[in-house]
Amino acid sequence: MTQLQFITHATPRYNDIEEIRMALAGGCRWIQLRMKEASDDEVTAVGKTASRLCHEHHATLILDDRVGLCHTIGADGVHLGRHDMPIAEARSILGRHAIIGATVNTPNDLLHAAEAGADYIGCGPFRFTTTKAHLAPVLGLSGYRRIIEAKKRNGIEIPIIAIGGIRRDDIAALADTGVEGIAISGCMVNASDPVEEMKLICKSIQRS
Repeated sequence: MTQLQFITHATPRYNDIEEIRMALAGGCRWIQLRMKEASDDEVTAVGKTASRLCHEHHATLILDDRVGLCHTIGADGVHLGRHDMPIAEARSILGRHAIIGATVNTPNDLLHAAEAGADYIGCGPFRFTTTKAHLAPVLGLSGYRRIIEAKKRNGIEIPIIAIGGIRRDDIAALADTGVEGIAISGCMVNASDPVEEMKLICKSIQRS
């Protein structure tokens, strides 16, 4: 397992920028800015600061959903949910060098995302999580094994990133399923010391 992503989820305790600062300080080098309920103006203001912080740390910044704002804030790409803009349309807007991620929950979703040209897959949820509304069916370890089997069977080489309620003590078991990375949010944000928690997560990733 090689990739670790942090997805922002503003809480009364921390805002998106504070979370990004902590994730970067803890060693994460892939940030997804997720502001589902915010206006475009709010996303733009936060996104420009997020872009500066990420690029100062040589980190990748992915913007959730808002394809039209990627160039404005200087994001490296976009993550698209199953009900967001089609991947091909996003590619035509952002260009061939942009990173485009896609959310999948089933082997069939995976095939469609691969055919459409996604660069990576956000696959989940691993378990129930309160950080996302309208949650898809929970996968568990067996669900990831089925999707990895479909990936191999169909010769798909796009990295699969597990997501959804993942904690540090889940990393080894998830690595054993064959996923190429994990995405976390609440386990860092809700920790008593978020920076230290991220450091421990990064060490767990390196060992897996």
